Amino acid sequence: MKYLLILLLICIASCSKETQDKITINGEAFGTTYGVTYFGKAIEAQNIQKGIDSVVYVVNKSMSTYIHNSDISKINRGDNTIVVDTMFREVFTLSRKLHALTQGYFDPTVGGLRNAYGFGDTKPLTVIDSTSLDSMMQYVGLDKVRLSTNGTIEKEHPEIYFDFNAIAKGYGIDRIAVFLQEEKKENFLIELGGELRGQGRNIGKDSSWFVGVESIDSQLENRSAVTVINLNNRSMAGSGNYRKNRIDSLTGKQYVHTINPITGSAEKSDVLSANVIAPTCAEADAWATSFMAMGLERSKATLATLKDIDAYLVFSQGENTTGTYVTSGFEKLIVQ
Repeated sequence: MKYLLILLLICIASCSKETQDKITINGEAFGTTYGVTYFGKAIEAQNIQKGIDSVVYVVNKSMSTYIHNSDISKINRGDNTIVVDTMFREVFTLSRKLHALTQGYFDPTVGGLRNAYGFGDTKPLTVIDSTSLDSMMQYVGLDKVRLSTNGTIEKEHPEIYFDFNAIAKGYGIDRIAVFLQEEKKENFLIELGGELRGQGRNIGKDSSWFVGVESIDSQLENRSAVTVINLNNRSMAGSGNYRKNRIDSLTGKQYVHTINPITGSAEKSDVLSANVIAPTCAEADAWATSFMAMGLERSKATLATLKDIDAYLVFSQGENTTGTYVTSGFEKLIVQ
C-alpha cells in the first residue's frame, strides 16, 4: 500500500508537469511592448492576456502623463480634489523612500524639466538659460509635496509636475507579476520595454531564467548582450544615455533624457548605462535612473550601503574609452 501511494504521488506530479505548456503572450504597454512567458494551460492564455492588459490599463489610468484623464494628469493640471488609488499611493511612498536614500537624486517632480528639455508630453522650451532654469527649479523637490490623510496630493506650488516614468514601468511589471501569482502561475518571465522580472524557473528547460545585459553598442533593430545572468526571483532594469537624446536645432546642444534633480541639468554624467538587480522591478527601475544622474563615485558609495540592490555600471574613462563597475552580488549571478 505504501509503495502504491508513492507511485500514485509520482504519477500525479508527472501528469501535472506534462500539462504545463510553455505560453508566450505579447502585447503593448506603457508606450512599448511586452512579452510574458509562463507555464500553464494553453486554453487559459486568452484570459491571462486580458488580465495583463487590465493591469496595464489601471496603472496607466493612475500614473500615465500621456493620458489626458489619468489621475496624475489631473493632478499636474492643478486638480487637488483627486483621491489617488492604492497604486499611486504605493509608488508615491516608494518614491519618498528612494528620494531619501539617493539624497534627492531620485525625484519624480522633475516632470516640468523633462518637458522643457523635450522628453515629456509637451513642447520643449525654445531656450533654456540660467534664468529659465532657476525659475523651473523652484517647482522641483519631492519635499514640496505631500500625500494627505484623505488621499489627495498637496503641492506647495500648483506648477509642480509629477512624472513617474522612472518607476511606473517597473511598478507595472510588479503588478503583472502579482496578477500571475494570483492566477497560480509560479514560473514566469516578464519582459517589458527591456525591463525584466523572473519568478520560479524555466521548467521547460529545467533551468533558471537566463537573461542578457544589453551592451551600450546594441542597436534597436539588432540588440546584443554583453553578459548573461540568472534572474530567478529577481528583477532587472536598465537605463542609458547612449541612445535616447535630443539635439537642440538652434543651439546644437545635446540633451540626454536623464535629468539631474539637484542641478536641473540634462547633461551626461560619467555613467553611460546602469543595469540594476533588485527584489522588485520598481526599485530596479528607479535605482537605474538614479545611478545615471549620480555619477560613478557617488553610485559606488551608495551601492556599498544598500542591501539586495546590485548593479552593472558602464562609465566613461575619457574619449572613446569605457570601464565597468560590477558589484559582487551582480557578479555572482553572471553565467557567461
